[in-house]
Amino acid sequence: PPPIMQPNQIPSPLVGSPNLPPMANGVQLGSPFPRLSTPPGPPVFSSPLQQAAVPFRTSPSTPQPVAYSSGSSLPTSSPPTNLSNGSNELQQHQASEAAEDLAQYSDSPNVLFSAHKVLKQKKLANVGSLGFGALVSPGREVSSGPQIVHRDPHRCQNCGAYANLYCDVLVGSGQWQCVVCRNLNGSDGDYIAASKGHLRNLPELSSPLVDYVQTGNRRPGFVPLPDSKVAAPTVLVIDESLDEQHLQHLQSSLHAFLDSLPQTTRIGIILYGRAVSVYDFSEESTASADVLSGEKSPTEEALRTLIYGTGIYLAPLHASLPVAHAILSSLRPYKLNLPEASRDRCLGAAVEVALGVIRGPSGETSRGVVKRHGGSSRIIVCPGGPCTYGPGSVPHSMSHPNYAYMENSASKWMENLGRQARRGNTVVDIICAGTCPVRVSVLQPLSKFSGGVLVLQDDFGEAFGVNLQRASVRASGSNGLLEIRCSDEMLVTQVVGPGEEAHPDSHEPFKIDRCVAIQMLSMDETQCFALSFENRVDIRSDFVYFQFAVRYLNVYQADVTRVITVRLPTVDGVSAYLQSVQEDVAAVLIAKRTVLRAASYRDAVEARSTIDERIKDLAARFGSPVTNSKLNHYPRELSGLPELLFHLRRGPLLGSIGSHEDERSVLRAIFLNASFDLSLRMVAPRCLMHREGGTFEELPAYDLAMQSDAALVLDHGTDVFVWLGGGLAADRGKSAAALAACRTLAEELTEVRFPAPRILAFKVGEMPVFFF
Repeated sequence: PPPIMQPNQIPSPLVGSPNLPPMANGVQLGSPFPRLSTPPGPPVFSSPLQQAAVPFRTSPSTPQPVAYSSGSSLPTSSPPTNLSNGSNELQQHQASEAAEDLAQYSDSPNVLFSAHKVLKQKKLANVGSLGFGALVSPGREVSSGPQIVHRDPHRCQNCGAYANLYCDVLVGSGQWQCVVCRNLNGSDGDYIAASKGHLRNLPELSSPLVDYVQTGNRRPGFVPLPDSKVAAPTVLVIDESLDEQHLQHLQSSLHAFLDSLPQTTRIGIILYGRAVSVYDFSEESTASADVLSGEKSPTEEALRTLIYGTGIYLAPLHASLPVAHAILSSLRPYKLNLPEASRDRCLGAAVEVALGVIRGPSGETSRGVVKRHGGSSRIIVCPGGPCTYGPGSVPHSMSHPNYAYMENSASKWMENLGRQARRGNTVVDIICAGTCPVRVSVLQPLSKFSGGVLVLQDDFGEAFGVNLQRASVRASGSNGLLEIRCSDEMLVTQVVGPGEEAHPDSHEPFKIDRCVAIQMLSMDETQCFALSFENRVDIRSDFVYFQFAVRYLNVYQADVTRVITVRLPTVDGVSAYLQSVQEDVAAVLIAKRTVLRAASYRDAVEARSTIDERIKDLAARFGSPVTNSKLNHYPRELSGLPELLFHLRRGPLLGSIGSHEDERSVLRAIFLNASFDLSLRMVAPRCLMHREGGTFEELPAYDLAMQSDAALVLDHGTDVFVWLGGGLAADRGKSAAALAACRTLAEELTEVRFPAPRILAFKVGEMPVFFF
């Protein structure tokens, strides 16, 4: 049967990979969480604290870190740390070939499998309660850099698979045998060599991860300039129906956001309320805007008049930063005496105008800016309430007799607008703030189908500004297509991630090709796809092969084909298979499949019961029988999995911790697209206790002891909590030192995470204190 493609709803970042070295992210992920009541040895962070955990590797163009301050500067991403997914579970008795294979697999952090071995028997392997799958991060940057080939790849003429390091090559003739379908292919003489050792000089025959980059005459649109020179434009779409307090915070964050951008970034500013105001950067003495009606979608004639006029609506910051600051300073609070939810907001029409401005030639050719740009254009919408006016709007009150029908119609309209944006190579991010409900069900399709993300914030303060900055730099390419191929014995049954099933015309057809092709909604290093596999038949070979190829345009407008090939050994024994299971990866895969079905609170309640049944089924199928009983012992090889699923069951993704269904919906959407590290933290929190001397000891998150003289840091992915005991709070000196150390650690843990989490600090007997 064809695989079930489940486009999850929105993207985010990483926190610790399976089998990391002990200090990667501060967690020994071979055993992701301490067992029983005995905590592990404390991971020591010297004072001042060292890098604790960088959630994901940043691209070379990511700005350097900026310290937190009370001024307008925003913290940005830091340089990558050297993470590796080492395979430390390899036993001495295993064959040297298998050991070499797992070592090669460990060099590809873009792919994490739930087990390092595959069961041969179909009946045993296809146990739904455990499952077998992989987490694939196609755009994730590798610290050492991938092997790069500046020529066309050699592909199997039968199934389309790419030549790789596991292929058998006939050095005399240069022919190579495909590992997927076993077909013999030619290499146009490229693989003719004196010996097989000489072939190791070819990147595709020596590395599991290879980038094929086509530039020059093969790609006429190639622009050999730095990222900053070909950066796509960013258009801010701002809600002008805000009260004074919210507006002041928003202005402060926007000013800081502009100051944090590279000076070559092209920026546009659009305001919306009952009308759409497009600000003109050619007016340097005053803030000037062209106004369009927000009652209906702008006509082609209106857009043509705007675009072909004399105004400049997209301009590089180095030429227009003072004008941009003047525009933001000119914003005024909402003056009518209406509740926030009842104010007119033509958000849909404003996004349509922003798309027209990005398409238009006047901003592209002005002031020496080339029309061709790299990566995806970006629209960042800053709403303080729902879309209640014009296209895509819903009634002010949910008690409206036709509200359900109008909400459904608005959601479909926003979905079409999101698809239109994606066709125009534009990503729409929506960063909401304030206390007014924004009707997530209506706005989410706009961000989802454009490849963007929707984030809810408490206010327009510094955390909002951090998310603005991180949203503007996170995209790494466009027009992504993910192809999944595996050995004939294996079958792809489900794909969960930020994509949709690709049209057959979007990829090349081959004679016998079981390729699963996924059209990626955007190319982002923070995204992740969760893949589920099953055995098609009983496996007879010693290895099975998996190949993941992603084709996209990078920010230089070069065609890039990234090919990742993984070989896993097969085993007959269930015990050997269970010992190779990566419990944290398996838990994340189970969580993504479970959360996918939890579209509402009622679905979430049912999903919690399925977790209980899953644990029972694992014991029944893989456990040993209890003497004189019908019960089974739970398999000791999977002893850490129930703890991870326990956290999932009671946490905000399926539990009732979130205060509103909209918040839980946004969290689920972020989780379904999130990379492994962030997903793991959202499933199972990580708790650290502050000790004397600036060190932190990791505690079991399921057995918290809030001692009166202790300070705790709890990282839950999208939120980080700092708790100070009553005894510690009484000593102002120790309390201040502990709070500073905890804040430093929290900032290090989340310095490149997107969305930027809330950092909440509170003491016993006091109201919570929020800082970001």
